[in-house]
Amino acid sequence: MGDWSSGQQDQWSNYGGQDWQAHQQSQEFQSQSQEFQQFDYGNYGQQQPQQQETDPSNPYLAPNAPNAYTGSMFVPDASPGPQDYKAVHGSPEWEDEPPLLEELGIHPDHILQKTLNVLNPMMTTEAAIAGDSDLAGPIVFALAFGSFIMFSGKLYFNYIYGIGLLGCLAMYALLNLMSLSGVSFVCVVSVIGYCLLPLVGLSGISVLFSLSGLVGNVVAGMAICWCTVSASKLFVTALEMKQQQLLVAYPCFLLYGVFALITMF
Repeated sequence: MGDWSSGQQDQWSNYGGQDWQAHQQSQEFQSQSQEFQQFDYGNYGQQQPQQQETDPSNPYLAPNAPNAYTGSMFVPDASPGPQDYKAVHGSPEWEDEPPLLEELGIHPDHILQKTLNVLNPMMTTEAAIAGDSDLAGPIVFALAFGSFIMFSGKLYFNYIYGIGLLGCLAMYALLNLMSLSGVSFVCVVSVIGYCLLPLVGLSGISVLFSLSGLVGNVVAGMAICWCTVSASKLFVTALEMKQQQLLVAYPCFLLYGVFALITMF
């Protein structure tokens, strides 16, 4: 028993000594690895760069940066150059710009003058205004004409647009055969649409009163003649056909007569 116990103690003592030696070797290896990681091979043989002076207002900005950040990214410059904001300061380049309506092809003075010429056929009319290709007035008058007829209980928008289109095509072909200079289709639509204004008044009267009697027939005939005289005068003024007004008035009378029949019946 004594020999076995002494042998076990020697074995345990040898095991403890080996464990301590292994622990010391692992500590030495870790210290060497840390020293190896701290060694900088990139700067080996190079001099350390001198510390550059930075801007005291912005230490994160390089000293030789071309555009320094002033801290006002979305704030406009308080002192713009002389070429900035020309429109605000009234540059002559913007003073000569035409109004927006004229750029869109809408001339309010021409619309007013053409409407007055339709209301008073005896007025003198300029050729530029008579041959204007404005469609704002005809669209408004056509919609008003159809709306008044609808208020009287008749929904005739399709007839108005269909008959108006066929009548404009017929007048376009006839005027191009009669005139030397020719006429555009848009100009024909513009004149016929503007001269529809007396029939718009007739359709407004039909909402309140019936036009089936003698008085209604007389009022409708007066409205047709009014539209015919205005349209024929505008056509001959725009196309310089003073001697052919009666020939132009006849198809206009037929076209506006159809519109009057739509209003009456």
